[in-house]
Amino acid sequence: MAGTAKVAKSSNRGSKPGERRGGRQKGTPNKATASIRDAAREYTGEALQTLVGVMRDDDAPHAAKVSAANSVLDRGYGKASTVISGDEDGGPVKVATRIEIVGFGEE
Repeated sequence: MAGTAKVAKSSNRGSKPGERRGGRQKGTPNKATASIRDAAREYTGEALQTLVGVMRDDDAPHAAKVSAANSVLDRGYGKASTVISGDEDGGPVKVATRIEIVGFGEE
């Protein structure tokens, strides 16, 4: 029987739509990320001192000082949320989306 290949037997045991199999269960922390986070947190004090030092350095470029100041504020108070609102008189912002498919199926 030279030249004949074995065909793998297929199974009807696949995942149902929306079913999740394998991987980390919902709510289980990622151990790799946790170890990196813990290692980085050892340098928090030093990093904050560096940012404050750059912010206060008179010889540092203006952009570096602003970036350092923003980083210090973000760590102390969290990042500012982005608020999207319309005109004072116009009410909320309305977003219109238009999708146009050009050249599809044309020869």
